[in-house]
Amino acid sequence: MTVDPRLLEHLRAFDTPTVCNALEVLDPSRRGHGFTTRPFVCAQPALGAVCGFARTATIRAVQPSGLSPEARRRRRLDYYAYVAEAPGPTVVVVQDLDPTPGFGAFWGEVNSAVHRALGCMGAVTDGSVRDLDALDPEFQLLAGSVGPSHAHVHVVDFGIDVNVHGMAVRHGDVIHADRHGAVVIPVALLEDLPDAIELCLRRERPILEAARSGALTLEALAEAFRRAEEIH
Repeated sequence: MTVDPRLLEHLRAFDTPTVCNALEVLDPSRRGHGFTTRPFVCAQPALGAVCGFARTATIRAVQPSGLSPEARRRRRLDYYAYVAEAPGPTVVVVQDLDPTPGFGAFWGEVNSAVHRALGCMGAVTDGSVRDLDALDPEFQLLAGSVGPSHAHVHVVDFGIDVNVHGMAVRHGDVIHADRHGAVVIPVALLEDLPDAIELCLRRERPILEAARSGALTLEALAEAFRRAEEIH
């Protein structure tokens, strides 16, 4: 299925919890999987959501890679070439394989700038981030922790299946992420997602209006829930 980039742009207008709600409308089984289940440090909470195609990688930092300097350079450039591959925009999802994820930060001033220049909108990782005041301001980044050093951090592999904070991701999956966390959007549900989002918002409206009226009673609340259930 070809994905219209305008659809991904449209989905960026909504927060990730709303996208999760809408996915549950389209596929009730999505209540139990497909999203991150642990908190992140969000580097750019005011930046809002990103939505793009997953580029996946694994990293380690406790020990050196063991590769020669030339092989390390080649691995780094091959990884960046992978990130830049079409289609875009992309969101990088990086799993830290160290026994204690976050020992060394892959993300900082340099990598946020390089990835954004390669067409990447943001990253989701269970590893760490540093250079908080110097990160690219247009690059959304969710990290498992904050740390001062990059240690021996290096890319182990890329383009493979990863799992970050309970969210299983494959290369090319559509990822929606903001300060709350991230969710995988099945491509088969993409075209119906905007209508499902609108339905969720319409169902919430009578309940919120009653709650914010300044005169909420249990009777009014029951009526608001009844009205919400009738919205299809």
